[in-house]
Amino acid sequence: MATAMKNWELDNSIQLVDPHRDALYAYSASEQKAVQDAKPWRSDPHHFKNVRISAVALLKMVMHARSGGSLEIMGLMQGKIMGDTFIVTDAFRLPVEGTETRVNAQEEANEYMPAFLQSCRDAGQMENAVGWYHSHPGYGCWLSGVDVTTQMTQQTFQDPFLAVVIDPDRTISAGKVEIGAFRTFPENYKPAAEGAAGDGYQTIPLAKAEDFGAHASRYYALEISHFKSTLDTQLLELLWNKYWVATLSQSPLFTNREYSSKQMLDLSAKIKMAEKGVQMGARGGGGGGQSSRREGNERLLDKVVRDGNKIAGEEITGLLAGVVKDRLFNGVGAAARVEKT
Repeated sequence: MATAMKNWELDNSIQLVDPHRDALYAYSASEQKAVQDAKPWRSDPHHFKNVRISAVALLKMVMHARSGGSLEIMGLMQGKIMGDTFIVTDAFRLPVEGTETRVNAQEEANEYMPAFLQSCRDAGQMENAVGWYHSHPGYGCWLSGVDVTTQMTQQTFQDPFLAVVIDPDRTISAGKVEIGAFRTFPENYKPAAEGAAGDGYQTIPLAKAEDFGAHASRYYALEISHFKSTLDTQLLELLWNKYWVATLSQSPLFTNREYSSKQMLDLSAKIKMAEKGVQMGARGGGGGGQSSRREGNERLLDKVVRDGNKIAGEEITGLLAGVVKDRLFNGVGAAARVEKT
């Protein structure tokens, strides 16, 4: 179990901060008030560039996201601001009702948040809420139109505030946490470059592609890193025990059957779309338009190939996990039977 925990930390690049100081956990109310008074993000929409999430907060959010299954979940993150970086030290769930496509905090959750934060302060945990997180089961880490509206509202009234998205299905399939952190631009701001859509490749289901493309220029992604500390070692071990049992008792191939089926159906639709594009390009005339169509078809085919490779990699990971568990547990039983005879 200790080896599995170490591998999880390596896969998600969790780094140990100075074990003698635990500086990222030191909270100064006066420093945070000075940051609030200065408000450098008001003059620079790209002021925040990084997010550092503690291993405890990350594991809490992943376990919460996995517990929701195909339904979206939501919670809040606590921490502080250091320069252009959000420091997330803890996270807690919110009592909200989600669907497969959206989640919103209702009156009960709005009453729960200040009460919980006050109880944390009474217990000596002085960090403020610095963001919210929610899950996108099976369709990647980005902000939908509803998410953009929610985040813009939070930045208007509670800034500095951060939005984090976790995909539990892809986390289970890949074995590494699929996570994204985002900030929205002001209402009338026009970014010079592309938003989150241009920051790197990710698989977006066709059913979500329109929503993704329509709002991608209204927010940008922050660089995420993870840390742990001597202060949270015991708590991390307790959380890992629960996470490890859930992981060990499940097979990615069976747990994610519905997700895998949807991935294959989506890939099939993308292949048909790419095939139609190639056929139309072959029938089209020459000239400059032909060259641009060819480039568009090549980009589409490249995405289809990468989507296919991603699905194949996830399935291989699931098969390998099944083989390892079979050798581990069935081997133990066989060895015990041999000793008895």
